[in-house]
Amino acid sequence: MGKLAICPGSFDPVTNGHVDIITRASKIFDEVIVAVFNNQSKSPLFTVEERMHLLRESTKDLPNIVVDSSERLLMDYAREKKAAAVVRGLRAVSDFEYEMQITSMNRKLNPEVETLFMMTNNQYSFLSSSMVKEIAKYDGDITGLVPEPVIYALKKKFHHKV
Repeated sequence: MGKLAICPGSFDPVTNGHVDIITRASKIFDEVIVAVFNNQSKSPLFTVEERMHLLRESTKDLPNIVVDSSERLLMDYAREKKAAAVVRGLRAVSDFEYEMQITSMNRKLNPEVETLFMMTNNQYSFLSSSMVKEIAKYDGDITGLVPEPVIYALKKKFHHKV
C-alpha cells in the first residue's frame, strides 16, 4: 500500500493556488484525496457537490487524485482513510499561526498523521477564494486566478454573460 495524503479545504471555489498545492502533493504521495470540508464560519457560494465537481474538472489530468467530502473531523476522516499525512498550503506568516494551532490540535486528536506545509507558489501568495468571489461578483477578470471550469461556474452564479 502506498502513501496516502489528504489535501483538505473548503475550496469555495478552487483556485490556481489550490491546484498548485494539489499538483505538487501528487508528485510526492502515491495517492492524494482532495477532501471538501464545510467551514462552519463561512457561508459557501457553491454546494459541496458543485465544489467537488469543480475540483474533479480542475485536477482531471492528475491520475492519483481522488475528490471526496466529509462532515466529520479531519483527523477522524484521516484515520478512516489510513492517511499518512495532511498537506496544507501556506501563503503568509499569518497563515502559519492559524495552521500551527490547528496542527497542534490535530496531533492531539490523531498523532499517527503528520501535517506537511507547502509554501504557495509566489504568483498565488495573494490569492484567496474570498478575493476571487469578490472580483467575480463585479464581473472582474479572474483569468489566471482559477481554473477554466471555475470561471464559467462563477459567471453563471453571478448571472454574468458566459
